[in-house]
Amino acid sequence: MATISASMVAALRAKTDAPMMECKKALTEADGNMDKAEELLRVKLGSKAGKAASRITAEGIIAAAVSGSTGALIEVNCETDFVSKNDAFVAFVNACAKLVAEHNPADVAALSALPLAQEDFGPTVEDVRKGLIGKIGENMAIRRFKRYSGGGELAHYLHGVRIGVLVEYTGDATAAKDTAMHIAAMKPVSLTSADVSPELIEKERAVAAGKAAEDAKVAEAAGKPAQSAEIVAKRIEGSVQKFLKEVSLLDQVFVKAADGKQTVGAHLKAVGTTVKGFTLYIVGEGIEKRQDDFAAEVAAQVAAAKGQ
Repeated sequence: MATISASMVAALRAKTDAPMMECKKALTEADGNMDKAEELLRVKLGSKAGKAASRITAEGIIAAAVSGSTGALIEVNCETDFVSKNDAFVAFVNACAKLVAEHNPADVAALSALPLAQEDFGPTVEDVRKGLIGKIGENMAIRRFKRYSGGGELAHYLHGVRIGVLVEYTGDATAAKDTAMHIAAMKPVSLTSADVSPELIEKERAVAAGKAAEDAKVAEAAGKPAQSAEIVAKRIEGSVQKFLKEVSLLDQVFVKAADGKQTVGAHLKAVGTTVKGFTLYIVGEGIEKRQDDFAAEVAAQVAAAKGQ
């Protein structure tokens, strides 16, 4: 049985906003596995515990470089928000975005080998990165990028420097820009329901099944008759279908819908626009951010001083 520390409980609570005792119970049941504990909380508490995906867990910036039908979106990470505002760091990220758009590197390693000169550092992207690390005194890393070319027009939207969207489309430019802004706000995971990964669907089905089982226990304790297997199966499938509509761009209610009901798909059809694909980057999404325990650090320093 894993030892459940206070810091583990606090980390899970920060991810889910669930009560402290519920977090501890979930971690105990999951034997310390954070992902499993989060899933258990979603079963017991519903969507309130599913906020982890929208949490930002590392620093850095998103940048875009677009010219006609060619463009790129890139994320470069650093250690602190302070450095993410550093002019040299921002210039480096923007230069990298432009290089991706112009040279179509296969991966981060290929991008790192491209020529670049900045702040007397060079002659490659990697040399500049290392030079800036030495000058600024903080680590930084190119995490990911996405390039589009030749398939249609491009619209992009940057919400500050922490959220970036690139949309490939044909049709109306204003509608495409509005769609990019919608994506930044509502964070769909796919263009259509059919594009949602089987792994994500099965995970959601497991959560729905677990929730149904939890509801059955509550009903049994209250002396209520159990629902048939067929009704339970329909409930589970209904939950999955609801989830698919919530995470699929074309099925989401458009944030600018005048009636509060029109979907993104219906709006785009009405203005003669087709979205072929999109990329959404959120700074630090999925990266575990370091949490410094200052009390423990001070205690360790005091202990070390006493030992001298």
